[in-house]
Amino acid sequence: MTIPNILLNDGHQLPMLGLGTYQIRGAQGVGQILSAIHDGYRSLDSATNYDNEGIVGKAIRQSGIPRSQFFVTSKLPGKYHRYDDALNAITESLARMGLDYFDLFLIHWPLPKRDHYVEAWKAMITAQKLGLIHTIGVSNFLPEHLDRLTKETGVTPAVNQIEVHPYWNNEAGLQADKDRGIATEAWSISRGSASLQEPVIQKLAKKYDKNTGQIILRWHTQRGIVPIPKSSSLIHQRQNLDIFDFKLTPDEIQAINALNKPDGRVDGQDPNEYEEFD
Repeated sequence: MTIPNILLNDGHQLPMLGLGTYQIRGAQGVGQILSAIHDGYRSLDSATNYDNEGIVGKAIRQSGIPRSQFFVTSKLPGKYHRYDDALNAITESLARMGLDYFDLFLIHWPLPKRDHYVEAWKAMITAQKLGLIHTIGVSNFLPEHLDRLTKETGVTPAVNQIEVHPYWNNEAGLQADKDRGIATEAWSISRGSASLQEPVIQKLAKKYDKNTGQIILRWHTQRGIVPIPKSSSLIHQRQNLDIFDFKLTPDEIQAINALNKPDGRVDGQDPNEYEEFD
């Protein structure tokens, strides 16, 4: 299946759908990622904190598909926000994956209480100039964090991966990214299985002859968001690809948006408060 691309502010192309690899590990994980690759996935999203960079790289090498056809992402953990630590962490991540470069590398969380994310961003800019990373971006950054990066370095992130699902539609975050020319990726996607049971989503699944997960993924892509669904199920991986042959109406998108909850965040993970260091 062909996945469309979007153009980033640095001129690179980002696939409109990726495979999240959180909790996919070990020998079994290699097989699960290989299966996804052979079904058509080329965008693979990992992180140092996922403890699986090695098996993601192994699956790429075993696939027999040229490295140039993949879009590989990893992320910098909070304990490596100091400049030298960040540069070393990037090279270590590449070594674990067995790759020469990342297509995209993100600062995983801003950790503003520690206040080193600008330093980490400067290291990412250096790594990009060295050819270790093609596109640099962030994850879970709020507008004030994004603006500070641009103001202090002159470089605006190309991507911001944020929490988006029916219970946290994050319209404000999406609009903030759009206003700054930043592409939005989404994690969490469906907020577990709860939103899959929502009557409005089940009704749309019947209308379009899709499953509820496919409806939520299409809701993301039609809002201009790149979803990164995590699935170790080979069936679900295949189904998640099959979302580009139908379109929700504007009213249907708004109906899903209306499921938003003021406390809808996963575990209340406010980027100004959440502490992540491992």
